[in-house]
Amino acid sequence: MNKSDIALTERAARHVKNYLSRQQGELGLRVGVKPTGCSGYQYVVEAAERINDNDQLFESNGVKIIIDDQSFQYLSGTELDYVKEGVSEGFRFNNPNVQATCGCGESFTISGETN
Repeated sequence: MNKSDIALTERAARHVKNYLSRQQGELGLRVGVKPTGCSGYQYVVEAAERINDNDQLFESNGVKIIIDDQSFQYLSGTELDYVKEGVSEGFRFNNPNVQATCGCGESFTISGETN
């Protein structure tokens, strides 16, 4: 993996492929960030129906990953895993750009930014 690429682990790719196989017209996985929470940003993960002009496209373990230019600056080099812990399951982001997370783990601060 190039250090600026976005990647999925095999486990995350299996989960996404299974999910996308039940959808109609979805091209891949859209990953992004939005300003929110007590630390500044929150991850957004959803099925992607299209690729926009300001999107970047990656492929990892057979899954297309679509990220808008704005989010890419915060997600460059990130690996997504899919984990199950007890009754909870979801994506886990290994993002080298994160400086700190809030106490609840729902939002994060990016290195070099102040909120």
